[in-house]
Amino acid sequence: MSWRFVNAADGMSLSTDGDRIAATSDGQRIDLSGARLLPGLINAHDHLHLNGALPRLKFRDRYRNAGEWIADITPRLSTDPELLAHRSRPRAKRLLAGGLKNLLSGVTTVLHHDPRNPVLDEADFPVDVPESGGWSHSLALDGEEAVRASFEATPAGRSWIIHAAEGTDNAAALEFDRLEALGCIAPGTLLVHGLGLTAAQQRRLVHAGAGVVWCPGSNLHLFGRTLDPDWLLARGLLVLGSDSRISGGRDLLAELALVRELTGWSEERLETWVTADAARLLGLHDRGRLEPGLRADLIALPPGLPLSRATRADLRLVVVAGRPLYADADLGEALGLVPVRVDGRPKALAPHLLLPEPGLELLLEEALA
Repeated sequence: MSWRFVNAADGMSLSTDGDRIAATSDGQRIDLSGARLLPGLINAHDHLHLNGALPRLKFRDRYRNAGEWIADITPRLSTDPELLAHRSRPRAKRLLAGGLKNLLSGVTTVLHHDPRNPVLDEADFPVDVPESGGWSHSLALDGEEAVRASFEATPAGRSWIIHAAEGTDNAAALEFDRLEALGCIAPGTLLVHGLGLTAAQQRRLVHAGAGVVWCPGSNLHLFGRTLDPDWLLARGLLVLGSDSRISGGRDLLAELALVRELTGWSEERLETWVTADAARLLGLHDRGRLEPGLRADLIALPPGLPLSRATRADLRLVVVAGRPLYADADLGEALGLVPVRVDGRPKALAPHLLLPEPGLELLLEEALA
């Protein structure tokens, strides 16, 4: 289907044709009443199956490294009632809840850092989940030989992603040296967290053309501090991720608000960082900008509302690959959406995301938790 979004901020209008932004002015007309159009947001790190109705967890005041966190949570996966109840639900349903939670926050593209599941490739999944070139969980869980094999199997020119330097002690910092010795620090390498990197290691990372996925909410929750992002951002080698709900913030909008508080970066910088800049560093060259021929991934914000001060209930519209999936109630009927309530406000959602299929009746409730 084709859409023509008109009367956006500054007189802007935008058309879609199928899943692409169109240069023509055809399509069913939708009046945005001055709303501001932006590209869909890109979440560079999530564990979608751990992003539903789960609380933030930790079992000591401060961790020194991710190994301590893993040692604490692993035995509780089979004993904690809340974790057991969550894990008893089919993985596909948990992934759907995580996808919907991202959609409601204006995210249209998510990098999922876990084994691929067929549900991620279904046409009705709420957001786009592109496959990275390769990934490993971490040195701690996978071991050096598996990590090196994963890196070497990654096609040239594609991203390879791994949790690394997640912590504040020497053990966290040494993970970078171990990866470097294995030959895994190279163009396309993305280290998730990088909190423990020294200044010298950051310089070597930049020289190699590698980058960092920053998850500040998770860092502060588990370790009590996070990295200084300015140097990496200035070199175009930093992207933002939400991480899972058990350690990170509620969604990418919450992480973006936190980044504004931590850095004081301008709204223009923040908006470009989670759209065009993220697409470039992640090698997603078909999105991140509102230009004809690119994917029709877009969001609309109320007039005058900065992105970093928006919540999911503020979003006027979210379109993924040309399909309006979430909107304000006043737009819902024209877009073929059905009424829902999000954080107490009347909104509208694509009907296929509310199907009364067994296991899906709690999907929206779980995503809103």
